Amino acid sequence: MQTSDIEEALMDLPPSSKFIYKTLSREGSMTLKQITEETLLCSRTARYGLTQLEEEHLIEAAPALHDGRQTCYSISHRSIGNDRTGYPEQVLVEPDSAHKRLEAFKADDPDLRLVEISTEYEEGHVPGAIKLDPREDFLDAGTRTIPSADRLENILGERGITPDSTVVLYSNGYNEFAAFVYWTLKYYRHRDVRLLNGGKYYWTENNYPTTKTTPTVTPAEYETQPPNDHIRAYRQDVQSALSEDVSIIDVRSPEEYCGEADAPARASGHIPRTVNIEWESVVRECGRFEHQQVLERPFAEAGITEDDEILVYCNVGERSALVWFALSELLGYPNVANYDGSWSEWGNLVDVPVETCDSTDL
Repeated sequence: MQTSDIEEALMDLPPSSKFIYKTLSREGSMTLKQITEETLLCSRTARYGLTQLEEEHLIEAAPALHDGRQTCYSISHRSIGNDRTGYPEQVLVEPDSAHKRLEAFKADDPDLRLVEISTEYEEGHVPGAIKLDPREDFLDAGTRTIPSADRLENILGERGITPDSTVVLYSNGYNEFAAFVYWTLKYYRHRDVRLLNGGKYYWTENNYPTTKTTPTVTPAEYETQPPNDHIRAYRQDVQSALSEDVSIIDVRSPEEYCGEADAPARASGHIPRTVNIEWESVVRECGRFEHQQVLERPFAEAGITEDDEILVYCNVGERSALVWFALSELLGYPNVANYDGSWSEWGNLVDVPVETCDSTDL
């Protein structure tokens, strides 16, 4: 829809609908409880306003990821329009688009591969999807890691993926496993890799088809390219950043950041000079990415802009890969690197500074 079409559609709606639409545009996706708390509308009035907006296709509803008994409301894709989302199909595939291409995914065609990164693949998956196991393929000594070039060539070749394949990835939860694999493939300079918006959760909760049938795949030859270290940060990069004009973002929960939660390391807390922007801020309760205006807000509020050099980290590089994807691929920030060693490395070192919310360097 164009802005004029949205304004015309809203014109004949009750004030509650207009108020709710404005609130969702500003705040991003919300549950009914969050809407009533933010707008101070009673539940009955809020439900009526939401119903009117849904009938005009101005908002969409989906089960909330944290609690499937609740409904998550957000501005609809059609309402926002491609010109406002700015998320091209070349990086983010919408579920409706993937649904239309199921026959192509089911064909044993190396030009197009759909991949589920999950330990629950056998319980049901998108038709045509092949499996990557995060425990077998991206784990070493109990820690999430990037496979070596030789190992990745075997992993992808066994699954019929070539350097020229268009690879569409998805996983459980908020797609963080898929984002980590996406980032890994980009690190090895795979040309065409994309994420399925909303991942497996959104797909299944919205009754898109699933199957337990494993597709037939013809193995292929895969050859990696030299790594792109521009998008990967190492320990020495973080140490250098502490005395340079670099923005470091800790995407873990506030409890992890403050050192109040158990960490997979000797120490708890965070790297000095970091800002805490929780990874879940980039996705809606229904699992899909927030629209651009809402996606940018927490970074802008922290004083982070596209001109900054940015490092992101979490515990093992998965959640930070999702934020890397949001910043680098969706918002187009040119200098973002994922520190995949993250807290599992930094927190186990004995010669680096660590802070908590109640102390200076430890």
